[in-house]
Amino acid sequence: MQHRILGTTMPVLEFALDHKDAVISEAGELSWMSQSIQMSTHTQHAGGGGFLGVLKRVAGGGTLFMTEYRAYGAPGTVAFATRVPGHIVPVEVAQGHEYMVHRHGFLCATAGIVLGVGFQQSLGAGIFGGDGFLLQKVSGQGLAWLELSGEVIVKDLAPGETLRVHPGHVGAFHANVSFQIQRVPGIRNLIFGGDGIFLAALTGPGRVWLQTLPIQRLAHQLQEYMKVERVERNTESGVIGGVIGSVLKGL
Repeated sequence: MQHRILGTTMPVLEFALDHKDAVISEAGELSWMSQSIQMSTHTQHAGGGGFLGVLKRVAGGGTLFMTEYRAYGAPGTVAFATRVPGHIVPVEVAQGHEYMVHRHGFLCATAGIVLGVGFQQSLGAGIFGGDGFLLQKVSGQGLAWLELSGEVIVKDLAPGETLRVHPGHVGAFHANVSFQIQRVPGIRNLIFGGDGIFLAALTGPGRVWLQTLPIQRLAHQLQEYMKVERVERNTESGVIGGVIGSVLKGL
């Protein structure tokens, strides 16, 4: 099995699979595949831990179903693209080398990878869509590819070194890194700070991948334009409706 990453702003990960080679992803991630690739969608996958593993995956923000893409009879290709501008980061996973990833960060993996809940904390209604803050745990044995939005900044934390980060900018980190959600101290910071009332504290040793374009922040910015579009559409509908109503009245 070989792979390559195509593109820069909106990259796509393309695999060249030999006969019986396989990769897995959450349902709905496929971009394209060749004729020899067969899809198998189910709630479990190799090393998935049975029904309990399914529950852990869903609790971690993943989907109920996983899809396996396997080449049969001949080599084939299958590809997965990012949802937003960003980067695809490959990581090697093994016992003692596990990862915590933001809730939308898992793109695909080899068949021995297991997804589960890594961290979950409620931060109040309206924050992160009202679902609280979630991290997926990527464990098992094999290779995984992570999707991080925007530019990627890598920090290697020394033992005891702490980095405080806006939660949305946390892309991924080694599972041995200590992670806590902390409330910003000070009433003025809470009311006037403008940077949110929670920060993530990551303490080494371990590597941290930060992302510069949190999906939540992007969605928040787009909402302003969507509101304007809705107002314009409603205004236009009202004007057209009024004109039609006047015409019908005169008939």
